Amino acid sequence: MSNKSQLKTKTSRREFLKRSSALAGLVTFGLAPAKTATAAETQKAFEITRSIKEWKALLTPNQFAILREEATERKGSSPLLSEKRPGTYHCAGCDLPAYSSQTKYDSKTGWPSFWQSLENAVLTKEDNTFFSTRLEVHCRRCGSHFGHIFNDGPEPTGKRHCLNGIALQFNPTVS
Repeated sequence: MSNKSQLKTKTSRREFLKRSSALAGLVTFGLAPAKTATAAETQKAFEITRSIKEWKALLTPNQFAILREEATERKGSSPLLSEKRPGTYHCAGCDLPAYSSQTKYDSKTGWPSFWQSLENAVLTKEDNTFFSTRLEVHCRRCGSHFGHIFNDGPEPTGKRHCLNGIALQFNPTVS
């Protein structure tokens, strides 16, 4: 292992306690950061790109924390949990249709859940925080963070797209 990578993996006790305290405070308020994006990740070109200032002007502070900083909303807080009408769930950052109400189900987890996204709507990446490996799900057009995908969902996919409701905007089907 190189000296540079050794430095990255070493964390002092003081730094660990400082980060843990900060995380505990954020979790208390319902916003737990997943991780900080690397320079390479923030440079990735999406169809829709905005500066931090533009994102902050477009989104509420909670939306910004979730969509751009990969935070998590408080369990049970989303009005989309009880949404039962037919329609489409769009990215709150760029309005890309991402999920159909036909794939939504009650996972009993406290977050809106779907067993499948719309075709060509999402991208995934590995998330190695919180002492485990999870699969993050993001909007493929603007890179906004939606939530995570787990392998405990219903058939036909066996997947559970566990999403932050604040990351989505529901558009009901007009009859």
